[in-house]
Amino acid sequence: MNTLLALAISALISTKALAGDYLLGIQSVRSERSFSLESRYPDPWVNDIFRYNILHTLSLMSSKPYSFTLNPGEVFAFHEDVLPEFTGKVTQTMHAHFNYADGFKSDGYLYGDGVCHLAALMYWAARDAGLEALAPTNHDFANIPEVPKEYGVSIYFSPGAHDANAKQNLYVTNTLNKPVEFAFAFDGANLTVKVID
Repeated sequence: MNTLLALAISALISTKALAGDYLLGIQSVRSERSFSLESRYPDPWVNDIFRYNILHTLSLMSSKPYSFTLNPGEVFAFHEDVLPEFTGKVTQTMHAHFNYADGFKSDGYLYGDGVCHLAALMYWAARDAGLEALAPTNHDFANIPEVPKEYGVSIYFSPGAHDANAKQNLYVTNTLNKPVEFAFAFDGANLTVKVID
C-alpha cells in the first residue's frame, strides 16, 4: 500500500476515534492548529517533498502514529540531542534523524525539508495550550506559510554535532497536573494538531 495512502487512512481513523471521545465529553481540546500540506512551498515538486517528509515524520514518531501523550512533568523533544537542562527528562521524540537512511527525501537542498514546518505547527499548538515550550533557534531565515513568524522552529540533526543539534530542536514540557495528548489528523489536504486533556 502506498505510504501516503496508509497515513491518510490512519489519520481518518484517528480523527473519527477522537471525535467520539469529544462527543462523550471525555476529552477537551486545549488548542488546535492546522495548515495545508498543499502550500508548504510554491514549487509543486518541492511541495510534494515537504508533504512527504512531514507525513513520514509522523509515521515514525511512535508505536501509535499520529499521536503521543505527555504525562505531568514529561518532555517531548523533536530529536534526542537535547540541551543540558532536558537531559534525562525526554520521554517522547519523533524517532527520526531526517536523513536518507530514515527514509526521508531531498528536494536537492537537504534531506528532511519540511520537518521544520511540522515543528512550528506543534510549537504554536503547545504554546496556545499553555504548555511550556522552547524553540532555541527560530526559523526566521525562511518563511513557514500559515504559521506566525514567532512560532518558527529550526530543526537540525547531524551525527556527531550534538551542540548544534540541541540548539535546533523543539522542547515541550507538560507543566499541567494531568496528561496531555498531541493528536494529529490529515484529511488529504490539511494537517491538524490538537492538544487534548
